[in-house]
Amino acid sequence: MRRLVIAGRVSRVGRFVAAVTVVGLAMLVAQVGRLAGQRSVALPPVLLFGVFVLLGELRPIRVPRQDEEEEVLTSTTWTFAILLSSGVVAAVVVRALVSLVPVLLRRKPWWKGTFNVSQYTLSLTASAAVLRVAGLPHTGNLAHFRTAELPFILAAGAVYFAVNNIVTGTALALAQDAPILSYLRHDLAFQATTAGVLLALAPIVVVCAERSLWLIPFFALPMVAVYGSASVSLEKHQALHDALTNLPNRRLFRDRTQQAVAAARRTGVALAVMILDLDRFKEVNDTLGHHIGDLLLQQVASRLLTTLREGDTIARLGGDEFAILLPVVASPRAAVQVAEKVVKVLEEPFTIQGWTFDIDASIGIAVFPEHGDSVDGLVQRADVAMYLAKESREGFELYSADRDRHSPRRLSLLGDLRRAIDEDQLVLHFQPKADMRTGNVRGVEALLRWRHPDHGQVPPDEFITLAEHTGLIRPLTLFVVDRALAQLRDWQSSGIRLGVAVNLSVRNLYDPSFAEEVARLLDQWDVDPSLVEFEITESVIMADPMRAMAVLRGLSALGVGLSLDDFGVGYSSLTYLKRLPVNEIKIDKSFVMNITSDESDALIVRSTIGLARSLGLRVVAEGVETEEAWDRLVALGCDIAQGYYLCAPKPAAELTTWLEAFQPSAEPVLAGDLR
Repeated sequence: MRRLVIAGRVSRVGRFVAAVTVVGLAMLVAQVGRLAGQRSVALPPVLLFGVFVLLGELRPIRVPRQDEEEEVLTSTTWTFAILLSSGVVAAVVVRALVSLVPVLLRRKPWWKGTFNVSQYTLSLTASAAVLRVAGLPHTGNLAHFRTAELPFILAAGAVYFAVNNIVTGTALALAQDAPILSYLRHDLAFQATTAGVLLALAPIVVVCAERSLWLIPFFALPMVAVYGSASVSLEKHQALHDALTNLPNRRLFRDRTQQAVAAARRTGVALAVMILDLDRFKEVNDTLGHHIGDLLLQQVASRLLTTLREGDTIARLGGDEFAILLPVVASPRAAVQVAEKVVKVLEEPFTIQGWTFDIDASIGIAVFPEHGDSVDGLVQRADVAMYLAKESREGFELYSADRDRHSPRRLSLLGDLRRAIDEDQLVLHFQPKADMRTGNVRGVEALLRWRHPDHGQVPPDEFITLAEHTGLIRPLTLFVVDRALAQLRDWQSSGIRLGVAVNLSVRNLYDPSFAEEVARLLDQWDVDPSLVEFEITESVIMADPMRAMAVLRGLSALGVGLSLDDFGVGYSSLTYLKRLPVNEIKIDKSFVMNITSDESDALIVRSTIGLARSLGLRVVAEGVETEEAWDRLVALGCDIAQGYYLCAPKPAAELTTWLEAFQPSAEPVLAGDLR
């Protein structure tokens, strides 16, 4: 039988619980008031049955069922037996006393205890009304059943189950913000079957008690066996299911997927694996606590179960990550349609303890055999597609090898990149930045290059992105800083004073020890911090402004410069921009390259320069490739230019030669003077 077990109250469920409690307690008072006119009741059977009611309530049988765990209360048998043998007054009094025991022993909220008292009072009173038609119970003692009365007993049991199930089911549906009729229909067959068996035992108990109360303890023997069997099944169930949502865990999901793959190979059908991750779930945990987050995960699991087919599997892999197995799909398009349905279902707001949440999901889809022929392959590729879905914000993505950052070649490059850092295979090229008023080279930007012994020149976007998705970006960035400072020291020793800029990754700005590492390298190479500049993109900052700001302040305190790179293509806030400790804005080359042919780009550049001026920042234009673009930027008041018109990136030795030939001024200019 269902019992009310909810984490908190919202307005509708609160009103419903209050109404049931008032009506139920009023009926209880009325029943107790009848005690004075009640015939004497034999106490021994009532007390004995009452003990079993208490034991059954305190020790429910927990039954694992597929992806759920149900509680079966043997107290149902003994409560109905008291009703049949000793009447409704004895039944409601015993039931009320037993319902209050958990409140006292386990310190449960008082309103839960009073609600359960009221729920059973209503159920027993309605059932007793059916028994009165047959004149049961015949006496104040044990009943003497006749064959003609058995249909009335069965009808009374059905009414007892129906009232109890409707009252508690409605409360639970309101608490979970679920449709009431759908919730009552869910698992009704199991509820009715187990309750029917327990209620059908009650007449047998009464008949045995009529012969001798010493027969009643023998009922404990089969029940102990049932408890033991259920306990073993429960342990197996718990080993394969998530404790919070009761969904299959990673182990069971893998096993079911393995079986589905084996079946698909035999039959030639397709199957699909999906990895689902909730968006913005961390905000719920951070703002309202893990308790609310857990309740939200339970509601998500419930919605997913009602959305998928009976033969499908939904598992919780951990945190806010779920996995879905569709053992049979007609085509990849059919899997996509399921993902669309899931996304739509999760778009509906969630309500928990008066809070309303909008939580979206990102789903990655991989289909057998098109995207993989093993469990590991399908899960890995669904995971890749899920991250692509997060980046695209489309809700779901079907795996595509063309967009897989973790293709065999890239995985091979990842291992090679680790060795490249350790074995000194990486080199720096430097691209000069010149003062647009004087033409003097003010500084250089350090650019990392990797010539792979087998693959040749590897594009920076490829191996740097690889490093960002692993733990390699930290040693890689520190390698670049170390080599850039070493080269800066060499140039200083040769009488060439230049500033050097190094690009930072988002991972660097989330590393609280990064500023300390930079300070250590500055001391090691004995370099003036004012000659060093770090370039960061606005999207990197806006991903987590608070964490990024802390690291930026640490770097600024060292005396190094900070430059906001690719300005105009991200989504930075002017509020954050004025608070950033930056010295420079770099206009993205996408606006600079067409400045002479596209007036919209020219307007953006002019506006950016005006904004920088008002904030006291210097402006660098990157991607300057023609003399016309140079002249236009000079006219707009840009400070610094960088691009192929001036010079392509070069190794340090070649750039040194170029500087000696190019520098128009006899005296080299310090980049830090511009700040």
